[in-house]
Amino acid sequence: MKYVVDLNGRRHEVELSGNEAQIDGETVAARLEDIEGTPVRLVTIGREVHRVVARRGASRGSYTLWVDGYRFEGEALDERARAIRDITAASSKATGPASVNAPMPGLVIRINVAVGDRVHAGQGVVVMEAMKMENELRASAAGLVKAVHAEVGKAVQKGAVLVELEELHD
Repeated sequence: MKYVVDLNGRRHEVELSGNEAQIDGETVAARLEDIEGTPVRLVTIGREVHRVVARRGASRGSYTLWVDGYRFEGEALDERARAIRDITAASSKATGPASVNAPMPGLVIRINVAVGDRVHAGQGVVVMEAMKMENELRASAAGLVKAVHAEVGKAVQKGAVLVELEELHD
């Protein structure tokens, strides 16, 4: 089956067939193994082995992935669903950069930005600890830091606004 995968602002074509995956035209050996009794899966791509925890997002095909302790937001859709989503997105109005929110309850351990900083899509802005893992929360789009609500050492609830971004005005 062929998928279109958006990960950290980059689009990849992925085709799965048996124990192989073709990623952007390059064929590699690929395998997925569950670790019984845990949400962790071992993903082997070529000779590399990664520990992955995946959680479904709010919309179809969206996922939050923790890969070897790093957090990523991604979307994986089959070709037909991706085409429909792209057509729909092209006709909708852009809303600008979204705020960075806590995906789950946790403890803020580092803040990488300050009010007035320019950030690019995918840039890490806050690091929080949750589920005994450090998670780097990233900006979904380029913008200007409008406000920082997070404080190092403070616990936050799921959905709490940690950093507010606004559109860049050059």
